[in-house]
Amino acid sequence: MISDVQIRSTYAAIAPFIRRTPVIDIDGGDLGIAVPSLALKLESMQHAGSFKARGAFTNLLTRQLPTAGVVAASGGNHGAAVAYAAMKRSVPAKIFVPSVASPAKIRQITDYGANLVVGGESYADALAASEEWVTQSGAMPIHAFDQIETLLGQATVGLELEGQAGHLTTLLVAVGGGGLIAGIAAWYAGRIKIIGVEPELAPTLARALEAGRPVDAEAGGIAADSLAPRRVGELVFPIVQRHVQKTVLVTEDAIRDAQRQLWKTLRIVVEPGGAAALAALISRRYVPGPQERVGVVICGANTTAVDFDR
Repeated sequence: MISDVQIRSTYAAIAPFIRRTPVIDIDGGDLGIAVPSLALKLESMQHAGSFKARGAFTNLLTRQLPTAGVVAASGGNHGAAVAYAAMKRSVPAKIFVPSVASPAKIRQITDYGANLVVGGESYADALAASEEWVTQSGAMPIHAFDQIETLLGQATVGLELEGQAGHLTTLLVAVGGGGLIAGIAAWYAGRIKIIGVEPELAPTLARALEAGRPVDAEAGGIAADSLAPRRVGELVFPIVQRHVQKTVLVTEDAIRDAQRQLWKTLRIVVEPGGAAALAALISRRYVPGPQERVGVVICGANTTAVDFDR
């Protein structure tokens, strides 16, 4: 478990390097949701396009760095965040991503100056390749979710959100490896209801909760480059098991619909994984009670869905 003291200390360390992303309060009816007020935490506007920058900077600022630099395996967003943080701190970075990584994320990683390796079909393949590189090079690994520094960095989303949104009763968070939801849940520590949202084709946390431990799950779908690591982290699971009320699964169509609604209503462009939590409300996989004050983390925007050259 991680404490609020650790989270506050982490936030103080990384605050000069991250964005304090905005919270937008909207009428749920604008998105077809039967809630009078909905608070959207726009981590899609964070450096490198996702909340992952928080964990990346936490690792670079609080750990001793070898001359060989850092290495990360990622579906894309974590790799982009580590590449960005390494660029800002003038640290060599090598990033391994699978073939499912989106062109937008691959381009980001190279634009930030990291050494990029694309190979394998899944995050698990990229992770195995990165571990081999650690052995060969002595580079410091930065895990995408199952590492205390990463969890502490992601937990600062909860700290920041509470100061911005006031009293929430419920918060919906998309789940891949579980670093974001575990960090946020550690911050709130049962004070509000935390709901995990996963694609039906990547029910990583749902399978773990059913089994009572992290287990392999399906790892596919349109959000496979951000929400399909095959299994949740060992450090993640006990936090989630203690502080997350439940998980819900959403369809591919619901995720696409949430992306379209965010663009139509707010002119916000997000990737599939970034829209997954909102999809649970729009598709009524999670229906809030009349007294609930609901928040949603919009966690990533790295997509090529909009072509500004047309």
